Amino acid sequence: MEQSQNEANLSSEEIARYARHLSLPEIGIKGQEKLKASSVACIGTGGLGSPLLIYLASAGIGRIGIIDFDVVEYSNLQRQIIHTTNSIGLLKTDSAKQHIHKINPSCRVDSFNQKLTSSNALEILRDYDLICDCSDNFPTRYLINDACLILNKPNIYGSIARFEGQVSVFNLKKGSPNYRDLIPTPPPRDLIPSCSEAGVIGVLPGIIGTIQAAEAIKIITNIGYPLNGRILIFNALKMHFKELKLKSNPENRNIHELIDYDSFCSKVTVKNNVDCDIKSISIKELKILLSQSSKEILLIDVRNQNEYKQCSIKGSKLIPLSSIESGKAINEIKILSAKKNLYVFCKSGKRSMIALKHLNKFGIRGSNILGGIDAWNNEEN
Repeated sequence: MEQSQNEANLSSEEIARYARHLSLPEIGIKGQEKLKASSVACIGTGGLGSPLLIYLASAGIGRIGIIDFDVVEYSNLQRQIIHTTNSIGLLKTDSAKQHIHKINPSCRVDSFNQKLTSSNALEILRDYDLICDCSDNFPTRYLINDACLILNKPNIYGSIARFEGQVSVFNLKKGSPNYRDLIPTPPPRDLIPSCSEAGVIGVLPGIIGTIQAAEAIKIITNIGYPLNGRILIFNALKMHFKELKLKSNPENRNIHELIDYDSFCSKVTVKNNVDCDIKSISIKELKILLSQSSKEILLIDVRNQNEYKQCSIKGSKLIPLSSIESGKAINEIKILSAKKNLYVFCKSGKRSMIALKHLNKFGIRGSNILGGIDAWNNEEN
C-alpha cells in the first residue's frame, strides 16, 4: 500500500516503543514508517472496534478515524474493553479517543460522533487508507461496502454472534470479492436476533477484532497473505477455525452511488410457504384475549432462563428457542397446545418468529406476539 502522508523518520522514543516491530525483518524501520504514515477509519467503537483500536494505536498507526454515535452503558463493559466503568454515560467516540491517547499520545484521532449515512459516508471515509467495518447491523455493512467500492478502499470486515465470528478483507485489489459477494441479499430482519437478544460471549469480539487489526497491519506494511477472497470463521465453543473461499461476481461491483440502506434491508421479507402461514398478534389484542379466555391460551416464552427470571408475562411457560430448534421440546409443545391457541413471544418478536417457523414444520400452528416482552412492558407503562 502506498503511504498516504509524507514519511517521517522515527524518533528515539518511537524506536524504543516499536522495538519489537523493528526486530521483525518483515516490518523493520520501513514498515514502521508506513504504519506511522497510514490512516485507518473504524466504524463502531463497540466489541469489535475496541480491540481493533487498541492494537492499531499500539502498532503506531499515525491517524485513526472513529465513527460512532452511541454512549457507553454498563452492558457494554462485558466486551467493549476500550471503555471502563468511569466511561459510563460518555460518548463512545470520546471514551475511545481518551483511551487511545493513553496508549499512544502521538496517534492522531479524528472523532465523528454521528451515524454513518449515505449522505456523509463518502466525505468521512475518503481521506483514509483502510476502512474497518466493526458495525453490528446489515444496513451499515452494505453502506460501508458500497462506499469502499466507490472510493476504491480496502474493507476489513468483522462480524460476531453468540459464540461465532468471521473476518474477511474485501475490495483489496481489482476484482477482489466484496460484502455483496458474501451476502448478496439482506436477510429478513425479523429472523436476525440482535446481540442484546441472542447474547455474545465477551471474549469473542476481542478475538475477531484483533484479527481485523492484524489484517490492517499486514496490508499497510505489505506483508503476509491477507484474507482476500477468504472468509475466516471462528467458533469459540469448539475452539475451531475454518476457512471458506469467496469468489467475486463482477455484477456485485457495479456500484456507483449510495442508496437508502435501511429501506434496502427492510424490503426483504420471508417468502416461503411455511412463513406465510405464521400469524401475528399485537399486545393490545393479546391482552383482550387474556381477559376473555385465558384458559384457552398457551403462552410460550422462547427466551433463555435468565431473561425469563428477570421478567415475563404471567402464566407463560418458558421453552427456550434452543430446545425447539434441537427438537427436544416438540412433543411437549404438541401436547400442551393440543386444545389451546398457541402464542409465542421473546424479547422483540424475532426469536419467536424463528420458533414458529420450526414448529410449523411439525404441524404446530401459533401466532407471533409482535414486539415481544419489550412491547408488553411498554404497554404496561
